[in-house]
Amino acid sequence: MAEFLEMRNIVKKFPGVLALDHVNLKVKKGEVHALLGENGAGKSTLMKILSGAYQKDEGEILIDGQPVEINSAQDSQKLNISIIYQELNLTEQLTVAENIFMGRQIMKNPAMVNWKAMYEESQKILDDLGIAIDSHTLVRDLGVAHKQMVEVAKALSINSRILVMDEPTAPLTNREIETLFSTIRMLKSRGVSIIYISHRLEEVMEVCDRCTIMRDGQNVTEMNVADTNLDEIIKYMVGRELKEKFPKIHVEPGAERLRVENINAGKQVKNISLSARGGEILGIAGLVGAGRTETARAIFGMDRKESGEIYVDGEKVEINQPLDAIKAGIGFVTEDRKGEGLVLTMPISQNITLASLEKLGSSVSMSLGKEKEIVQDYIGKLNIKTPSYLQLARNLSGGNQQKVVLAKWLLSNSRVIIFDEPTRGIDVGAKIEVYNIINSLVEAGVAVIMISSELPEVLGMSDRVAVMHQGEITGVFDNDGTLTQEKILYYATGGDKHTA
Repeated sequence: MAEFLEMRNIVKKFPGVLALDHVNLKVKKGEVHALLGENGAGKSTLMKILSGAYQKDEGEILIDGQPVEINSAQDSQKLNISIIYQELNLTEQLTVAENIFMGRQIMKNPAMVNWKAMYEESQKILDDLGIAIDSHTLVRDLGVAHKQMVEVAKALSINSRILVMDEPTAPLTNREIETLFSTIRMLKSRGVSIIYISHRLEEVMEVCDRCTIMRDGQNVTEMNVADTNLDEIIKYMVGRELKEKFPKIHVEPGAERLRVENINAGKQVKNISLSARGGEILGIAGLVGAGRTETARAIFGMDRKESGEIYVDGEKVEINQPLDAIKAGIGFVTEDRKGEGLVLTMPISQNITLASLEKLGSSVSMSLGKEKEIVQDYIGKLNIKTPSYLQLARNLSGGNQQKVVLAKWLLSNSRVIIFDEPTRGIDVGAKIEVYNIINSLVEAGVAVIMISSELPEVLGMSDRVAVMHQGEITGVFDNDGTLTQEKILYYATGGDKHTA
């Protein structure tokens, strides 16, 4: 089968950085093609060139054998190319139909929208996809999975021939992932070419036909997925073999660092009690909506708690806002690193020092020299890939953004650090680096609480595991080698309350 999309010898330069170095990508008609590589490999830059967000410096793009120029999002759309980004591009206050046809409303005449036709056409697309959504529904009333399907419907409304999916399953449950895969197979059968970007390599093996692997802005290899395996893909991605996916270390736990008693907050945090000792990782598992993130937010003071008590190193602390938590020695690596963990318009330096400004002197006489010294030390320690400590946080790859968030809390000398989905959306090599950072905290006597939707990660890194279901803890278990994914899932779906 001939290539439908070809990107030949694409070069993209930014000040001080060669982001793409003569990169090639070939995608056949009606195939699911994985674009793989570590954070910073150049995947997003290449796709932004395809979408018209960036302009290439060199190279050419061909569709169906014909050279095309893509200098804007409008050019890309006219060529029937759609991209569904990890951060969904929907307007919450508008209806599903208004989002699907945004900027392309069906008109009765130049001054009047044909609302009836627009809602009917939107409903037809949704029904065709097998999605049980009313086109009149406000987007803000939809769950994440349905919002993502609205993005797919939007892509189909312009008769997309090329559809890019960037980390499409990151926020989805297993059942929702299966629904998405069914949709992908249906689109494939219709001849749509899909470029699939994901760090969940098991999904690549299940749903993709071929893959292109990139590293450091260059092509590494292209292969049929059926002819390879996970270990080989990882080796090409990171340039070396990873001996161990979860480099867990074992430290003798010390005294209790954090104790939470009978916390209640809203509908998803019900009478939560837990404890974490210095030198241990307490994993928190549960299905989407179990209340894991809400519990962390209540402990950290991001959400108001209605009742309950919090103790740090045996002393009761009053936490009504995040500043109280920081002063008490609690850090929080949030699930939403872009929305809550970073100030994207500020440089790396200011993001890292944000929770520790007192170390740089008073607000009147802040030592910029000391800030530079501290920040460059952490950039080296955590291997943050950046041309400068003054680089804006928004210009970093996902994995490097996560490291900046980690550096912020490492600098704060927190005695308790809560990690909410610490490796979501980052590549396999960066995951190992994050695990090793967590290990260094454990060795230093910090109590780590790790919330994760990935059960292998929970089992691979935790000393104990607390399982939540509908806002309650249904079990706390020692991870002594006998704990299984099946047991965690049993309690995550409401199994008998149990403490071990």
